[in-house]
Amino acid sequence: MAREPLRGGARERLAASSARKDPARPSRLRIWLKRRRSLLRPALYGIAGLGALALLVQAVRAIDPAGRVRGVTDSFAGLGDGLGLTVQHVILEGRHNTPTDMIRAALGVSRGDPILDVAPDALRRRLETIAWVQRAHVERRLPGTLLIRIEERRPFAIWQHNGRFVIIDREGKVVAADGLDQFGPLPLLVGAGADATGAALYDLLRAEREVHERVQAMVRIHERRWNLRLHNGTDVLLPEGAEGAAIQRLAELQREARLLDRPLAAIDLRLPDRLVLRPTRQAEPAEQPTPQQASRARRG
Repeated sequence: MAREPLRGGARERLAASSARKDPARPSRLRIWLKRRRSLLRPALYGIAGLGALALLVQAVRAIDPAGRVRGVTDSFAGLGDGLGLTVQHVILEGRHNTPTDMIRAALGVSRGDPILDVAPDALRRRLETIAWVQRAHVERRLPGTLLIRIEERRPFAIWQHNGRFVIIDREGKVVAADGLDQFGPLPLLVGAGADATGAALYDLLRAEREVHERVQAMVRIHERRWNLRLHNGTDVLLPEGAEGAAIQRLAELQREARLLDRPLAAIDLRLPDRLVLRPTRQAEPAEQPTPQQASRARRG
């Protein structure tokens, strides 16, 4: 009976001893992070440094748009080159008709150039000098990518002027002077001033299908009014400033009397209360000999 306290005390010491020898062990994630701490710190410092460098360059350019501290930005560009911030990829989006050699010439950027030295706004302005390019967007994506997005002008019509044929857009901007057949069937505009005002007349024609499908060319007369040249050779003379009403009247005449299918040289709609039709010139009949001429011919 005297040994019972020893047994209890022994159990308590063992329990205390076990508590001291079994502390909470760190997790596997903490062990992994601790082992790689020496690698993570330089990477984090590098990312933070690049971000601060990019912000500083943008701040310098915003404060000094005229370039009075060009030497400072040049030194930053050199530092970016040392850090691997050079042009490696150029991504182009939205190109369909613009020649790629024109885009390369406008960019003037080569692989390996310091990307921090590339001015997106200057590149945008140069791209927009290309006839096909209506709008452009240039974006730097560090560390080495330039993203170029362009919005091209849409071919609208063929414009004939002074014996020359060119492709124009709806605003009259010339976009191409060769390869005219690669854009499919386009309206034909003829004469000085037809390039700038043809889109409005074309929209009026499209509203009247009976007239539109018979028109071969829209001819600008003295930069004041229009003639419509039909596929059958008829010229339709439209009044100045009242083209819409005249085209509607012409469509009604076509539905009622098939006027546009008749062999006419001209249809004059310039007077609102009068319609003037000029027929095509018919061949003159052969002259018939008189009886006296026929008698002399027989005797001869």
